[in-house]
Amino acid sequence: MPKQVDHRGRREAIARALWRVVEQRGVTHLTMRVVAQEAGISLGQLQHYFASRTAMLSFAMDFASEQTSRRVKEGLKKLGDRPHPRDVLRLTLVEMLPLHADARATSRMSAAYVLEALHDETVHEQARRGLVQGRALVEQLVRHAIADGHIAPDRDPATETNLLLTLTGLTPLIELNVISPQDALTAIDLYLDRLFTGRDRSA
Repeated sequence: MPKQVDHRGRREAIARALWRVVEQRGVTHLTMRVVAQEAGISLGQLQHYFASRTAMLSFAMDFASEQTSRRVKEGLKKLGDRPHPRDVLRLTLVEMLPLHADARATSRMSAAYVLEALHDETVHEQARRGLVQGRALVEQLVRHAIADGHIAPDRDPATETNLLLTLTGLTPLIELNVISPQDALTAIDLYLDRLFTGRDRSA
């Protein structure tokens, strides 16, 4: 029987190779030839899966987003059947920060993608769409928390969502050793404590 090729697996392996290039050498070295070398395949083999650098980059970003979502889902399982919305928001924010190897890789991938989006209309639209969807999920969490009485009713959900997402802007401070990972976690916890009212710490 002919050997079956796992095309999705090959694409994911190439995406991880791209992440490594970005993480170890920076976005300026992000060419199809360099990624092919990092993945241990020929340029022709890589082009069989991705016709262009933009297509390769877009898939790698989608895959990075999937991995972040997977980590959040795994974290949610550990929180139990009815996790407190504060814990859900904390988990979501923490997974967006470069606090462990996988998160660092996806975080740096995201930074490279944003830079690319500034100069490529196709990438710009895909990046914008992804950010809009992610922001909408956070705002939904905030709205539910307000409706359930965990956050004061006079708080504007759109503004609170924007403020929460600014905490992910701690990423470059962590990456450049301006603050420690613990400093970032302290800031997140302090802000969430100020946002939520009447939280039962034993819940």
